[in-house]
Amino acid sequence: MSPTQIFVTILVILVVVALAAAVVVAGRRRALRQRFGPEYDHVVAEQDSRSAAERELRDRERRHAELRLVPLDPDSRARYADAWEELQVRFIDSPAETVSQADELVTRLVAERGYPTGDFPDQIAHLSVEHGRTLSHYRDAHEIHLRNARGEASTEDLRQAVVHYRALFADLLGAEPVAAPTPEQRRPDAAHDATNR
Repeated sequence: MSPTQIFVTILVILVVVALAAAVVVAGRRRALRQRFGPEYDHVVAEQDSRSAAERELRDRERRHAELRLVPLDPDSRARYADAWEELQVRFIDSPAETVSQADELVTRLVAERGYPTGDFPDQIAHLSVEHGRTLSHYRDAHEIHLRNARGEASTEDLRQAVVHYRALFADLLGAEPVAAPTPEQRRPDAAHDATNR
């Protein structure tokens, strides 16, 4: 082989290796985006670089794999759904207290599923692996909860907090906490019909 052929061969090999590495990196990035959803973009925005953010997300996956997560049994699921329904009813009379109770209820559910509940950023990191699509709701709800504790949240803020908590709550519960009314219950005359029977 001539020196030119050797040079061209080495150059082709380097280009092939670089393309293979780019394909592997793109595949990992795509997998992280699919797994974490909007949380991927949130972590990228917080970190110094995309590679640092992706290292953080892979570390979250590793720590998540060490958890002993448990599914809810039907009785627990029903108990939590009932508790959420009661919480929503109480909101009208005491919105500030209800937001604190929503935070406590979500924290209890998080703990029962097997996630750590001590440090909020750590809790977010663990939840992000399976519940990344609802974490922005949880962050917003938690922020309003903190403002509420300082007496800085309006009633509309408190209503939004309950809506945000509900998103993660439903995700963790695996179902909507309050069943949608049946078509008959939605009819305006349904209550009238029921009382006349």
